[in-house]
Amino acid sequence: MMGTEMGRKHSSKRDAILRVIQSTVSHPGAQWVYERLKPQIPDLSLGTVYRNINLFQEKGQVISVGVVNGEERFDGQVAPHPHFVCSCCGKIIDLPSPGDETLKERMAEPMENADFTIDYRKTVFYGLCGECEPKVRFRLKE
Repeated sequence: MMGTEMGRKHSSKRDAILRVIQSTVSHPGAQWVYERLKPQIPDLSLGTVYRNINLFQEKGQVISVGVVNGEERFDGQVAPHPHFVCSCCGKIIDLPSPGDETLKERMAEPMENADFTIDYRKTVFYGLCGECEPKVRFRLKE
């Protein structure tokens, strides 16, 4: 499909937005993506970034980690894996994940008679990152 993809025209802006999200482990928000690309794409709008991120989510190319410090953050690594979010600075870190087969085996017995279906999982741990923990402890001692 050269000219269209899912009824939409191919776009170099779209490619750049996806590339930026997939090339970082910082779990960026739309504003961060916009600020990184605006110098190279002067006619880029923040609305274009949001629309394309929504499209990427629909297509399964990007996932939402959730809202951190008032901004929705995204991950270009779409395979299920847990995240750590620093409650102080908002840093998001990918955590290692047990294999899906191991998880299915552990959950199989209690779910045999369940009246629901799981489509995906999302695990987020909250706490203080290594940079913020000493600062918080210092403030608590004062």
